[in-house]
Amino acid sequence: MAEVQSAVEQHSVVRDLTAFQQNILVILAEEPMYGLAIKSHLETYYGTEVNHGRLYPNLDDLVEMGLVEKSELDKRTNQYELTDDGHAALLDQFDWMFSKFVAGDGRAAELGDLIDANR
Repeated sequence: MAEVQSAVEQHSVVRDLTAFQQNILVILAEEPMYGLAIKSHLETYYGTEVNHGRLYPNLDDLVEMGLVEKSELDKRTNQYELTDDGHAALLDQFDWMFSKFVAGDGRAAELGDLIDANR
């Protein structure tokens, strides 16, 4: 439990992120991706087009905060990857959300079922 507390203390920056930025981190938790792949995942989630002018400045902000690493795949394509700090920040957010959601054994079981279904 000490590791989780340490992550909470060090990475509460995620609490100041927009929901859009948090969703980018969640998408990158699956695997490193290039910008258009991230855009596609976001469009599926939101059910509407995501503008390049919205996506890339937010990615740049996440890189600047040290939550995402940007690398060049080729001259025109960048790849984005969740950093260790980004991973810890997501854990912090999940910890906070779960602490509010789990109000009894029934809700804890619901979360367990969701986790089991997504393994």
